[in-house]
Amino acid sequence: MQTDDLIARLSGQLAPAPRGQVGRMLALGLAGGLAVSGLLMWATLGLRPDLSVAMAGAAFWMKFFYVLTIGALGLRIVERQARAGADARLPTWLLGVPVVALVVAASVQLSAPGADSAALIMGQSAGVCAFLILMLALPVFAGLFLVLRRLAPTRLTLAGAAAGLAAGGWGACVYAFHCPESTAPFIVIWYSLGMVLAAALGAFLGRWALRW
Repeated sequence: MQTDDLIARLSGQLAPAPRGQVGRMLALGLAGGLAVSGLLMWATLGLRPDLSVAMAGAAFWMKFFYVLTIGALGLRIVERQARAGADARLPTWLLGVPVVALVVAASVQLSAPGADSAALIMGQSAGVCAFLILMLALPVFAGLFLVLRRLAPTRLTLAGAAAGLAAGGWGACVYAFHCPESTAPFIVIWYSLGMVLAAALGAFLGRWALRW
């Protein structure tokens, strides 16, 4: 059999994936990772004792929606990177929106009369925040990587970075229920660092872990 005939026969048996299959697979990977991340947070860190009071204020939701937006956009980028040749530019550019919004909020807080810049930036947990976010991102990271290995990413470093960023965002969502910090300068620096660390880990591992 000629090589061209073999290729034609094999390609003739291909069929498009069912509509929505990639999204469903990523949702399952995310859900499984979030479940493990939530249990890990509960077992090792615990919920913040004043959670019900914190959730009644705007500061908690500013923090939560910041990381939730980045996690959701990261997941969208993963979905695009999972398809060979798909365009991920729009969700990538949109990542700048929550970052710029929180930088503006941080600038307002830091420039307020009598503001304690050190307290606003460092809080009580600056030394551990980013690493705890990374820790809680790892289960989500694993879930998304397992799904990506079954799909068709072609830019492995970018796909890995996107999976890491998404995992960092969702891991930060889980961490928000433990963390007592809610100032915009703290969140934009230390929460963002945790998500960037997760993205860097994804980029590093994606080069070989996502090879077909």
